[in-house]
Amino acid sequence: MRPRDLVRLWVDTFNRADADALAAFYMEDAVNHQVANPPVEGRAAIRDLFAREFAAAKMVCIVENIFEDGDWAILEWRDPLGLRGCGFFKVENGKITFQRGYWDKLSFLKMHRLPIE
Repeated sequence: MRPRDLVRLWVDTFNRADADALAAFYMEDAVNHQVANPPVEGRAAIRDLFAREFAAAKMVCIVENIFEDGDWAILEWRDPLGLRGCGFFKVENGKITFQRGYWDKLSFLKMHRLPIE
């Protein structure tokens, strides 16, 4: 499966808020680094991260663009509330080994009426 195809499936799964199915896209030792937060290491920790986030806020990812370069897929996204961001996914052997995301955490917290740290 090409990286861009895997990321399309990832988005569909993310939009169902299914942390278990989402975690299955990652290698056991994968790293997910949303730059507004410390990196999360390992599939189980990534699954727990998504479970917490889905419990805290309704999140929807609307694809603006998906680009591909070798083992990398780059997702440019927006959500229904106007937040925008992008994610970089390194895919090896059909699994995500590394993910980095850029988005405005302060705007996200305010939009979802969550506590500001």
